[in-house]
Amino acid sequence: MSALRLRRWSTGDADFQADFAHLLDRRQSADPAVEKTVRDIVEDVRRRGDAALLEHTRRLDRREVRTASECEVSRERLAVALTAIPAEARTALEQAAARIRAYHERQKLESWQYTDAEGTLLGQQVTALDRVGLYVPGGKAAYPSSVLMNAIPARIAGVAEIVMVVPAPDDQLNELVLAAAAIAGVDRVFTVGGAQAIAALAFGTETIPKVDKIVGPGNIYVATAKRLVFGTVDIDMIAGPSEIVVLCDGRTDPEWVAMDLCAQAEHDTDAQAILISLDAAFAGAVASAIERLLPGLERREIVRASLESRGALITVAGLDEALELINRIAPEHLELSVEEPLAVARRVRHAGAIFLGRYTPEALGDYCAGPNHVLPTSGTARFSSPLGVYDFQKRTSLIQCTAEGAARLGRTASVLARGEGLTAHARSAEYRLKN
Repeated sequence: MSALRLRRWSTGDADFQADFAHLLDRRQSADPAVEKTVRDIVEDVRRRGDAALLEHTRRLDRREVRTASECEVSRERLAVALTAIPAEARTALEQAAARIRAYHERQKLESWQYTDAEGTLLGQQVTALDRVGLYVPGGKAAYPSSVLMNAIPARIAGVAEIVMVVPAPDDQLNELVLAAAAIAGVDRVFTVGGAQAIAALAFGTETIPKVDKIVGPGNIYVATAKRLVFGTVDIDMIAGPSEIVVLCDGRTDPEWVAMDLCAQAEHDTDAQAILISLDAAFAGAVASAIERLLPGLERREIVRASLESRGALITVAGLDEALELINRIAPEHLELSVEEPLAVARRVRHAGAIFLGRYTPEALGDYCAGPNHVLPTSGTARFSSPLGVYDFQKRTSLIQCTAEGAARLGRTASVLARGEGLTAHARSAEYRLKN
């Protein structure tokens, strides 16, 4: 196996700033062919419903299905999957679900109200979405953890119905995914995928009900479809490639850090894994550890391609410099493998999830720590947050005036409305002044 071509930089390098900016350039040119393909599929399903859904499912997933109802997985089938998987796998799913549930139960928003001095009632009424669609990848990828992370917060929020879609190419279904759906309380499961499944959830068909929000990961066709249907329904986010930054002071076992970087890189060739080291010799030790570990990894070719195309080992002059880089990156995952991680975390402004200390690898967050693993990518942690219960709840304002309150507020509203030239607004408020 040839030597790994992994970037090793120091912030003191003459070209570092330009090289670093290029590494973080996340702009992805839109593929017109993908966009057209997805738009055509979405519009076809919107117009023809089940007929189009079945046609695309037969063609893309190589399945012989005659009716859309054949694509629905019964609750009995989910229960069978739960009993059929190995006991160790069921225990792991149930333990992960319990931790995810315990964490997210603390996020639930509650309604509130108060009455001001004029007797006007003001408040906020919190209600759950009626129906949510959950997309789960199938085929090459199978992610039961994503079922738990998306469905459990929706259930805690009080969503009345959770509809899951998962492709089953060549009629192959992953039993762990079905078992996770049973544990998480998914109401209906359909074995359809791709852009056609997103369109079915967004517009509804004769068989698949229209939802209010679509969540869950997918490939470029799924992501493009989610972007196209946004506005008809809400979506969680347009997720980019997964990413991690590890900040280390040089006192952690370099093989631990090397494997943490490899773990992120094995997602796909576009994933990004970056080490920020306070010690140049330690960065070298990590590079050597990656070289030793790489041949033994099952997904070594993906890891290699990811590290060579988007990875980097960066040596900084001190903690202040490290934090400046971290906040510029705004990483999806940030490991603080340092002596006082909580103190350092308080200086991090932008990150999806922060893993504190030497004994908290990001992999624990992917599966069972408790917080959600659906996180902002591509620098969007600057303005967005992890998926949570609040993403499945709506807030409605409450306003109730007494006669006295209407008179006082009406004078203010009248002045402002006339200032904007909206005289009907002003007169509407003024009518209440006469009572």
